[in-house]
Amino acid sequence: MTERAERAVPDRVVAAERAASEVGFKKSCIPEVGRLLRLAAAAKPHGTIAESGTGSGVGTAWLHSGLGAGARLVTVERDEDLARRAAGVFADDERVSVLAGDWRLIERHAPFDVFFCDGGGKRDDPERVVDLLAPGGMLILDDFTPSSHWPPRFEGEVDELRLFYLSHPDLDATEVLTTPVSSVVIAARRP
Repeated sequence: MTERAERAVPDRVVAAERAASEVGFKKSCIPEVGRLLRLAAAAKPHGTIAESGTGSGVGTAWLHSGLGAGARLVTVERDEDLARRAAGVFADDERVSVLAGDWRLIERHAPFDVFFCDGGGKRDDPERVVDLLAPGGMLILDDFTPSSHWPPRFEGEVDELRLFYLSHPDLDATEVLTTPVSSVVIAARRP
């Protein structure tokens, strides 16, 4: 496979980006995080993959691009119009469920082998987010600003949210740069 083919943007990502553009949604997953999501989903070919904060489905589409034949993907978006648009992108794939409503709707599908927590739960109930992971389950949290300090800092203050995930006793976690000005926290739940 050529480098160009490896970096190609999947068709469903393009469709979800188009849906975002139609409604002026500007908080979609960036390609650098998207490629990480594809890799995470591919690592769990029979897993239960989850996402909170579907938006128009861009992150969902990246997860889908790595989805194994035996895997299933459930995502939830609180904005009903965005959820409907995202559902349209995946209407032909029964492995994908797009839910509209509060992020806790995905709890009934837990435990998760991969959880891209990009919306609800990340800030408002981080302990519950950890509880939803299967042993060995991978958690991906994006939209952090890199910090060269320990404990990590944001806008001059200790970043308590990032510190929670990086130091949680049930997680092995690290922070990875996705661009020079953005990072993700990646964690695996200890068995």
